[in-house]
Amino acid sequence: MKNRLLAANIEYYRPTTIDEAVEQFFMLKKENKNPMYYSGGTEILTLGRLNLIQPGAVIDIKAIKETLSHEFYQDHFIFGASLPLTYIEEKNVFPLLTQTSVEIADHTARNKITLGGNLCGEIFYREVVLPFLLCDCKVAVAGKDGLKTLPIAQIFNKTFQLEAGQFLVQLFIDKKYLSLPFITIKKRQQWETGYPLLTVASIEVNHQIRFAFSGLCPFPFRSQRMETELNKTNLPVEKRIDNAIEHIPTPILHDLEGSKEFRLFVLRNILTDIILEMEGKR
Repeated sequence: MKNRLLAANIEYYRPTTIDEAVEQFFMLKKENKNPMYYSGGTEILTLGRLNLIQPGAVIDIKAIKETLSHEFYQDHFIFGASLPLTYIEEKNVFPLLTQTSVEIADHTARNKITLGGNLCGEIFYREVVLPFLLCDCKVAVAGKDGLKTLPIAQIFNKTFQLEAGQFLVQLFIDKKYLSLPFITIKKRQQWETGYPLLTVASIEVNHQIRFAFSGLCPFPFRSQRMETELNKTNLPVEKRIDNAIEHIPTPILHDLEGSKEFRLFVLRNILTDIILEMEGKR
């Protein structure tokens, strides 16, 4: 299917299979049309209108049934990359994911924002990735070499490391993670919606608390070195947090949303709340 989107010189395609989407991408690339995969489309529309990106063609993957999966398969639950965030929230199969995504933009925007769109977007917060980092998920990626399933740690480093022509199809969560104790805390400096200052997601696995962060650095991350320090129950909570902060992977953000010092202040409070609540329930 071919149509027009954004501007007269941008072509729109809607394949119905994975193979068709990949073939379409490389055909358009050969024609120098700078193709982009399109799921929710909110970011492409916004950045395109601002002339920050200039695709010559977009390939909408929402008609590919695998990208709309939302079901159990053996010991895993499958999330398709084209699922809108509001759909995931309404079904609430994975409460940690629901709580992490529920305050991204407003409800109207989340009707359009998809799982894959948030995970692979240009806006660096990408909060939806936090639960998947915490739960050692697997990721199905389509490309010219077919469909591959990889551990998220192998393909996500600050962003999804996708090759030209690849797109995210599905994410697989071991069902044991769906009901484990968790806490997600999102802080904004002043507004109820819009970009957050800091988001911290946590889950307790075998009496160890895992942590993942968005808004602290210019990319979302999980740090096992920070987790090691934060789980040293023989030390006071304040000391554990001090030690963990030494292992933040890059300089802390300092921008219009908040200064480095303010982010550190908020981070300390969030970590204290999470640790006290999680450990208090044991």
